[in-house]
Amino acid sequence: MARKLKSDKLLFTATLLLGCTSVVMVYSASAVVAMENNGDPYLYLFKQGTWALLGLVLVPVMMRIDYRRYREPAVIWVGLVLVSLALVAVLFGHARNGATRWIGFGPLGVQPSELAKIVVIVFMAALLERRMDRIDEPLHALLPIGVVLAIIVSLILAEPDLGTAVSVLVIAAVMIFAAGINYRYVAGVCLASLPALYFLLAFSDYRRRRVLAFLNPWADPLGDGFQMIQSMIAVGTGGIFGRGLMGGVQKLFYLPEPHNDFIYAVISEELGFIGATVVLACFCVITWRGLRTALHAPDRFGAFLALGLTTMVAFQAFFNVSVVLGLLPTKGIPLPFVSYGGSSLLINLLGMGILLNVSQHASSTHVITTTLRAQDA
Repeated sequence: MARKLKSDKLLFTATLLLGCTSVVMVYSASAVVAMENNGDPYLYLFKQGTWALLGLVLVPVMMRIDYRRYREPAVIWVGLVLVSLALVAVLFGHARNGATRWIGFGPLGVQPSELAKIVVIVFMAALLERRMDRIDEPLHALLPIGVVLAIIVSLILAEPDLGTAVSVLVIAAVMIFAAGINYRYVAGVCLASLPALYFLLAFSDYRRRRVLAFLNPWADPLGDGFQMIQSMIAVGTGGIFGRGLMGGVQKLFYLPEPHNDFIYAVISEELGFIGATVVLACFCVITWRGLRTALHAPDRFGAFLALGLTTMVAFQAFFNVSVVLGLLPTKGIPLPFVSYGGSSLLINLLGMGILLNVSQHASSTHVITTTLRAQDA
């Protein structure tokens, strides 16, 4: 008799809570700004609510699609080609705030770079499943991964979007590391990346200023350090219980774009330490259940797929919260599920739908232990 598939209720609940939090907090953070700039306080609420509703409708659909279908070569290569073409098309679009990252569909905009994360994860999971045992052979496993990453990351950097490019590279690095790559390669890649990192910082005026503002935001409190200072003020004034929903002050033209990358600062100010901790707890639950799914997946593909999707959410959440708290330089990486942005919200929800499907097939047997025993036999 076939085993009855059960959904991971904790993972689903944490995802649902963050999606609902997004709609509420985006409205709270953007209502006054939207009214002042567009004459409609519900503008961002309507857009975010539309994407959230679409994503939450698609999550159950993705949960019912067997994740093993994604490893078919036709699915992988069609995905890579379509994403690459979309990333090229974006470069010829209209610029917003100095970047061309969106493809417009009526009043809504889509970022192909967000979809690129999912496509890269599926591609790497399928390749590592077949070639994990020879991961230290550059031509056999590392070269095809490097070629695909070079194309995708180069197109994302051309937008420019350093934050998403870094996210893709971090996801890939974690998956390759989990495959058991030799530490010599890890050290070599880290050393080789230092000149590229220096080039990206030294020859980009706005990136260099962000690093200097991070080191000492009070050196230019009304300029480059303004955003970080206002963020820390918002977090600090929230106290234990916060000022109350809609009662925040820093979002009132003090904190730039409060509904985007710094929405966690608004949450901290209005909902206090308790509200901010609940949001962090949801991300911890997603990380825990995602890693558990990866460990207990029935095959290598499912294990790497779950690991990549979990890393996608966990890294972005860690980086975004660290920026809001002044622990890392300011960078445009949104808070998954919560920050304003339809593409990011939709892709993260779809990713959780895939992860939930993998969890349905997971068993109490540790996939890595099972693999090692099979090899020993």
